Amino acid sequence: MSISRLGTANMYDRTINNINRQQNELASQMEHTSAGMRVIRPSDDPVAAAQAERARNRLERIASDQRGLDAQKATIEYAESTLGEINDALQEFRSLLVQAGNGAYNQVQRDTLVEQLTSLREQISKYANRTDSNGLPLFRGLDTKTGKPFPNDQEGVQSGQPNNAEFSIANSLNGVLAFFSGKTGNGVLEVKLDPGNTGKAHADVGVIKDPAQAAQLILANPATIVFSPHPVSGEMGYIVTDPTDTNSPLPWTTYKEGDAISVAGMDVVVNGQPQDGDSFSIVPSTTISIFDALDSALDTVRKGANPDGSTAFGTLSHGITKSLSELDIALNRVSTVRGLAGDLLNQAERMGNTLLAREEQVEAQRVAAEQYDSEGMVRAISQMQTQQTAVSAALQSYASIQKLSLLNYIS
Repeated sequence: MSISRLGTANMYDRTINNINRQQNELASQMEHTSAGMRVIRPSDDPVAAAQAERARNRLERIASDQRGLDAQKATIEYAESTLGEINDALQEFRSLLVQAGNGAYNQVQRDTLVEQLTSLREQISKYANRTDSNGLPLFRGLDTKTGKPFPNDQEGVQSGQPNNAEFSIANSLNGVLAFFSGKTGNGVLEVKLDPGNTGKAHADVGVIKDPAQAAQLILANPATIVFSPHPVSGEMGYIVTDPTDTNSPLPWTTYKEGDAISVAGMDVVVNGQPQDGDSFSIVPSTTISIFDALDSALDTVRKGANPDGSTAFGTLSHGITKSLSELDIALNRVSTVRGLAGDLLNQAERMGNTLLAREEQVEAQRVAAEQYDSEGMVRAISQMQTQQTAVSAALQSYASIQKLSLLNYIS
């Protein structure tokens, strides 16, 4: 039979080790409780730590998507406000153009208006070529080599790092639609005044009555309205030649100022006093940029005088009427793109709300993985207090036992 000896020093070492372990556990519990965290280190709960890390990664991606969306939203807001400035400038240009048609104005007074119109035209060009804070054009198509506004008529998305497709809007607006999709005339057909006209007749842009017939007219074979006096009465009248009408040319008809003339599926109203041989041609509308429309209007006002200095009322009135129609179409295009900008901003708002909701959901998952809930916090505090009592008792017991010696047992 062997007798095991247990030395006093060994017992002391074991006791100290146990006390150190309990103190370490208490320190860990106090750290977790004070931080409110169930998982501080991966060793605390590897599975929960992995879940929390995945949640943090998703939160970073959400934050990145939000930053990209905010940048795109800021660009679209800037572009939308720029379109508002363009709209205001166009409205002012239109008002001055109407003023230029005042019959009481002479060419000197119109030349003053030309200066104002030219300034507005330059402003609109600058607005159209405006860039964002990164130097990228707001409306696409800016050619920095030539300095011309949208010479290539390009569409597309700006280059750069793309955002998550789920949370991304366009970072530029369609400049081609805004500035290069205008139409001459009324948008379907255009009434052209013969430059050689000597009378004061001028026509409106016309009202389409038969779209199918109007669509048959081709640019190479226009319809015409030619004025001539009646050979007997001398009364002024006109003859309509219309390639879309099998009865063309139509019989000579007496001219009555303000009456509609039907030609190529459209009613055209001619006012003023035509002279023998004066004519108008009707052709299909063609695409025109807002800049060409402005230049055409400027040219009309600038050349509104006859060689003798008198006002060329027929040419001036016809040109202003045509330009006003083209400006109205241009304003409609600008308003359309501005409306699209508003829709993009609404989309961005909805995407932002979705990102916020997703952020709250992922954050809740992270908190659930590594933080205490209310019940867990109470339990952790209770365990910490229990551990604190145990450590205190162990220290007091050890202190008492350490005072004992062999003499205490002998006596």
